[in-house]
Amino acid sequence: MKKVLTFVSALLCIACISCYNPQKTKEHKMEERGNPLPEWALGGFERPKGVNPVIVPLTDTKFYCPMQKKEINWEESDTFNPAAIVKGDKIYVLYRAEDNSGVGIGKRTSRIGLAESPDGITMKRRTTPVMFPGEDSMKKYEWPGGCEDPRIVMTEEGLYVMAYTSWNRDKPRLCIATSEDLITWEKHGPAFEEAYQGRFLDMPCKSGSIVTEIKGGKQVITKIGDLYFMYWGEHQVCAATSDNLLDWKPLLDEKGDLKAVIKPRNGYFDSALTECGPPAIKTDKGILLLYNGKNQTDDKMRDPRFNAGTYSAGQVLMDLEDPMKAIARLDVPFFRPIEDFEKSGQYIDGTVFIEGLAFFKGKWYLYYGCADSQVSVAIYDPTKNIDGDVLPELN
Repeated sequence: MKKVLTFVSALLCIACISCYNPQKTKEHKMEERGNPLPEWALGGFERPKGVNPVIVPLTDTKFYCPMQKKEINWEESDTFNPAAIVKGDKIYVLYRAEDNSGVGIGKRTSRIGLAESPDGITMKRRTTPVMFPGEDSMKKYEWPGGCEDPRIVMTEEGLYVMAYTSWNRDKPRLCIATSEDLITWEKHGPAFEEAYQGRFLDMPCKSGSIVTEIKGGKQVITKIGDLYFMYWGEHQVCAATSDNLLDWKPLLDEKGDLKAVIKPRNGYFDSALTECGPPAIKTDKGILLLYNGKNQTDDKMRDPRFNAGTYSAGQVLMDLEDPMKAIARLDVPFFRPIEDFEKSGQYIDGTVFIEGLAFFKGKWYLYYGCADSQVSVAIYDPTKNIDGDVLPELN
């Protein structure tokens, strides 16, 4: 594990300033200088030149929708918020796709598509979704909004476990599904359905990040003590445990309320919300969680270096003995909207929304949604001394 997770010791140098090019924007020149990261953090990630976005909407892929009772263009409006997993010698990306059945955020129906890639960049997509609202036991939770925002992990035995959001346009619910081949999925219902006599069944919840680790060069689900552990949440990061990966029990404080791991911070990039990103990773330094932070729209509360409402990506390290205890946290994002396609679409203020992280052929591939409209990838090579994005200077 120590040999594979060289990122904890590889980030000791800052990348040199590249030669001046008057055609480059100030933002891009600042990014090239690198943002120094602590040794416990993962990065820095580089966008491969000339390849992004890697998944975009298509208007010619059709699917018979059990809900609408007709053939539809299921991914014609937006494709975003991807999960990623390694299977064999390929990376597989599961992405959220929206049809054109409504106008506005949350008003269309979402389904989950599947793409495979031999290099993490070139994508071959299935023409039909692998997860969708159908005539099944999840109908009351998934109609009409659909299935959203997957995160995917794998057991050592090869079972794939997906945490996704069901959306009936009333309440979002964190749900669990499993598969042996990434194509056929069994839905197991809301993650918190059985906990505390159903107390949290109707609580809005999403974004499940199940803890993993690297074993034999593969990223697989691991336990913390005797139980599986999952970070979850949108406005604040909470946690839950499970003994079977299907039924999860949220952790509570001494008053019986949800216990928070981290919360938004006034004046920082994550001043509005802290939402779990890809599956967390157990390392020799602690449990590393990459998360999405949204900047406030209130000028008195937001980070003035970023647009109001911007989504950027942060990292927090939890204690190995006490996974609810944050022992280190980045005060600046390691990844933020820079490219034009990250600042257009459904979120024009700028959004890089990270959900997929795959360890593939010695490199880390980070898949993210661009302004809730397209999918892109950034790659971290632990053999290089490259740090994270540099922030704009304060005026």
